[in-house]
Amino acid sequence: MKGAMQPRPFMMHGPGGPMPPPPHQQFGLVETRPPLAAMQRPRFNIPGLNPSAAAANAAGKISSTYDLVESMRFLYVHVVKARDLPAVSPAGSIDPFVEVKLGNFKGHTAVLGGNHSPTWHQVFAFSANNIQSHLLEVSVKAKDLAGGDDLVGRMAFDLSEVPVRVPPDSPLAPQWYRLEGKRGEKLHRGEIMLSVWLGTQADEAFPEAWHSDAHGAASPAAVSSTRAKVYFSPKLVYLRVAAIGAQDLVPHDTSRPMNASVKLQLAGQVRRTRPGGPPGTPNPMWNEEFMFVASEPFDEPLFITVEDRVGPGRDEPLGRIVLPLNVAMPRHDHYGKPVEPRWFSLGRPSDDPDKKEGKFASKIQIRMSLDFGYHVLDESTYYSSDLQPSSKHTRKPSIGILEVGVLGARNLIPMKAKDGRSTDAYCVAKYGPKWVRTRTILNTLNPQWNEQYTWEVFDPCTVITVVVFDNSQIASKNGEARDEHIGKVRIRLSTLETDRVYTHFYPLLALKPSGLKKTGELHLAVRFTCTAWVNMIAMYGRPLLPKMHYSQPISVMQLDYLRHQATQIVSARLSRAEPPLRREVVEYTLDVGSHMFSLRRSKANFYRITSLFYGCAAMAKWYDGIRSWRNPITTMLVHMLFLILICYPELILPTIFLYMFMIGLWNYRFRSRHPPHMDTKLSQAEFTHPDELDEEFDTFPTNRPADIVRLRYDRLRSVGGRVQTVVGDLATQGERAHALLSWRDPRATAIFIFLSLVVAIVLYVTPFQVLMVITMLYLLRHPRFRSRMPSVPFNFYRRLPAKSDLLL
Repeated sequence: MKGAMQPRPFMMHGPGGPMPPPPHQQFGLVETRPPLAAMQRPRFNIPGLNPSAAAANAAGKISSTYDLVESMRFLYVHVVKARDLPAVSPAGSIDPFVEVKLGNFKGHTAVLGGNHSPTWHQVFAFSANNIQSHLLEVSVKAKDLAGGDDLVGRMAFDLSEVPVRVPPDSPLAPQWYRLEGKRGEKLHRGEIMLSVWLGTQADEAFPEAWHSDAHGAASPAAVSSTRAKVYFSPKLVYLRVAAIGAQDLVPHDTSRPMNASVKLQLAGQVRRTRPGGPPGTPNPMWNEEFMFVASEPFDEPLFITVEDRVGPGRDEPLGRIVLPLNVAMPRHDHYGKPVEPRWFSLGRPSDDPDKKEGKFASKIQIRMSLDFGYHVLDESTYYSSDLQPSSKHTRKPSIGILEVGVLGARNLIPMKAKDGRSTDAYCVAKYGPKWVRTRTILNTLNPQWNEQYTWEVFDPCTVITVVVFDNSQIASKNGEARDEHIGKVRIRLSTLETDRVYTHFYPLLALKPSGLKKTGELHLAVRFTCTAWVNMIAMYGRPLLPKMHYSQPISVMQLDYLRHQATQIVSARLSRAEPPLRREVVEYTLDVGSHMFSLRRSKANFYRITSLFYGCAAMAKWYDGIRSWRNPITTMLVHMLFLILICYPELILPTIFLYMFMIGLWNYRFRSRHPPHMDTKLSQAEFTHPDELDEEFDTFPTNRPADIVRLRYDRLRSVGGRVQTVVGDLATQGERAHALLSWRDPRATAIFIFLSLVVAIVLYVTPFQVLMVITMLYLLRHPRFRSRMPSVPFNFYRRLPAKSDLLL
């Protein structure tokens, strides 16, 4: 999006569909009008369907909410089981599997060794675009290790006789079919149970099916990675631990003073206290509090170790205890009773694990609580998709529903050109704790997914993130390949009108060390439906985060650390799903590493700050034009308006608010017609210097040569010096204001308080209107009565002392 006042891109249509936008709009959104059921009346004529099936399809479109995507036809084959299969080996055994063939596309079930009545329960889905034959062949074969597989029996189905199923109809019941030989004769032994039907992607069998789009996958694990899946983030909660003190610590070496500290470890999170005081005492006090991120089911215990620093980098354990997290007191809000500290006995470390411990034990005082009242941040608060607290008791009811249809993409860049392939693309969408993943469309630059997903909305001021990846597991045999990202789209729900369907091509942008590249366009259909208008409007007056964040705030540095730990837990948990949502996918979606220094981002933020003062600068320019009498008529009108407001001061505030009302109505004409998208100019991404991009994509710590690091360090010092000067100037102005009454300059303070007394007396005896008239007439006087020299108050303020002369 180039700005709120930019006209909507005009959509041109050609023989192959929508034509690409003009070059100057290559990074802008393109509005589309796809044939969606939500945007038009139901279509009754679908090629390939008989009239009864067309009527059923139309009825399904009306009754189903799966209306933000184009209907795609699939031929489904559900292979349930077989029975009484004949033996094919001399030993009387059989290793059966089923092959489903449609034209050049073949699908295989798993091989079940030594089973005459196997059960598979596997679904195959053949896209209507891939149907190359009118005959579907289902063959039961036996695995032969020596060579070719042996045919046990087969079945054939004419596609014109296949029934059509339209959800929400019940699933089609499978039937027993007697196997036939190669010449079509019925076999005496062997039956197979299966069902065959024509459906759409709204079918519940769609996510788990083997798709003909994934026929080129190298292994069964790669095939599973091509399926559409829904994931949920683990439930996270903050664990608050305070190490207060210890008693009766026994050092290993009594000849030197003890220097005890506490080490706290929860999974991979490690925190340490400072050495306890007073030094050398066996009863040290720490009074330090730390926070950790814990995830349900809370099976990771907390390890607490008291250590004695015996040398640089050398710590000897004095005692240890392992506490399960159910020991911690759960807190759902800040109104509950305070958490009381508890004493725990420390286990004495011993070289002999079978040696019995004595009755004497050192003690440590710990205060622990599981704070469910916070929202555990795993995203940036600027574009967070979830703001609900961890506690279910304090969550608010939903205010609406978000529906997203992932239609397709076009003009994707080839990610596997070296391997003779184009791109194996899939999408990942994240909103709240729910992650969705579309199926992978193999070897195409223009994939069509047409999958729809739904989320509950609890806060309109949240953001959904949709990312496009290239599946690198297709040709991978060990699963070590990384999925490469293609681009990202963010949509803030508060910028959407309710009950409106937004259909746009979103440009996919990738910032590489070589520069900004457009990697394709993602076609989305988005609809936000509000179910509780009053609650949604009331949300704008409530705090953004749960109350615990304000009653017991967490420092910014600690929040950054906790967010990093939360993203690591979410990445590890989702990467253990089946199929896994890989770590690089989760980290790119959550923008891990976005806090690292980038000169490009620094410049973008600088220009963002300067743009905020554009309105003030415009007002100052307008005021300068008035007081300079450039347009005498406008200046006289301002004088008249000012005098009216002075005579009737009760009209000042109503006039201001009426003016803002009129400005808001005027700006309604220029409101954005489509969801805002990533702005390349605002991001300083279009004309960034290559060295700045190389610095941004450098690892931490750096792996660049020393001369390049020295050059960048000098540049950073130069930028930091300018920032330091600006910050120092702001601090100087504040210190000068404080010096008015602090008597740092006795003469200046005496002059100011004497003038304050005189002004107070004048204001007391003079009507307010008179003072305002005199002041404004003085400020708006004609330039011929104005001097170019600075005014007396400005000179007085500039002479006030600041603390800059106290700096070394």
